[in-house]
Amino acid sequence: MEKKRSEDAHAVVLPAFDTTALSDQVKRFLERGGCSILLGETREEYVARKVSGSRRRAENAETFRRVTREAAGLAKDVLVAVDQEIGGICRLHDLVQAFPGKDRLAGMESGHFEKVAFSIASAAKELGVTCFLGPVLDVVTGRNPWLAERTWSQDPEEVARISSAFVRGVQSAGVAATAKHFPGFHHIELDPAVEAGALVDEAPDAFTRGFLPFAAAIDSHVELVMTGPAIVTAFDSERPASLSRKVIGMLKKQFGFKGVILSDDLDSKATLGDASVEGAAVEALNAGADFLLVGDMGDQLERVVNAISLAVESGMLAEERLHEAAVKVRFLARKYGAEV
Repeated sequence: MEKKRSEDAHAVVLPAFDTTALSDQVKRFLERGGCSILLGETREEYVARKVSGSRRRAENAETFRRVTREAAGLAKDVLVAVDQEIGGICRLHDLVQAFPGKDRLAGMESGHFEKVAFSIASAAKELGVTCFLGPVLDVVTGRNPWLAERTWSQDPEEVARISSAFVRGVQSAGVAATAKHFPGFHHIELDPAVEAGALVDEAPDAFTRGFLPFAAAIDSHVELVMTGPAIVTAFDSERPASLSRKVIGMLKKQFGFKGVILSDDLDSKATLGDASVEGAAVEALNAGADFLLVGDMGDQLERVVNAISLAVESGMLAEERLHEAAVKVRFLARKYGAEV
């Protein structure tokens, strides 16, 4: 029972790191039940919305194949994720075709863009990448330092149309897509990644049109939906979206989403507040999240996994809830797992 619980606790964590090498901690994580990795970017690249020139020069197709092969050798089925956004960060840089720019997207037929997305995902699949953390569905209507240069339209119908084509094209190529960031961060004065006081303070009816892209992505059978990192007062004035039973409950009940619910980075300042990453992980699972994005820093992965196991042992987290989440993530890893 203890071994099964530990394996489940590993399965629900998505470790993120900004290199193309597996740390000793990530290797142990995969050997003990982990079934995913996120090949991320540095904070500087995140802020610049592009991969650095030095990284582009240093990385090639074999760089990705090597790390995905190593991960697949440590765990039978591994989901390999990257940020690959239509209008923002594209972790695979010059190794795959670029998405069309804003001007071209505005007049592009859905079927054409679906073919573009299929081509990009097919090339990514050859590198061993099997999950895109995209598309970004937030319809920005005001100040938003967090999503600046990561969105490409302020028209909810257009975002819904193109994003749904993205989902269909990417997933038909064997790469899981992730719709983010529910319930929609349209206007936020501060950056939730680095500022604990960041929140969205708008009336509920301000979200009505912004929900269209999420509904369309779910209708297109998107595999994952990522919840956002900050409080959205219209739906929960106390808990950040990724830790909110109310927000996650709305995603499941009102939108009928039955796929994998992925938390945004639990290290985000607006998510943590005064809490610990370990506490946030348990709270997110209790709220209904299935998959937890956690940075690979020091012994943090091990601490989070241990905290999840201990929460079950102490009765703070139901064993059935953890197992349900682990089953969903493992199913996704089997369906899309790296084949390099």
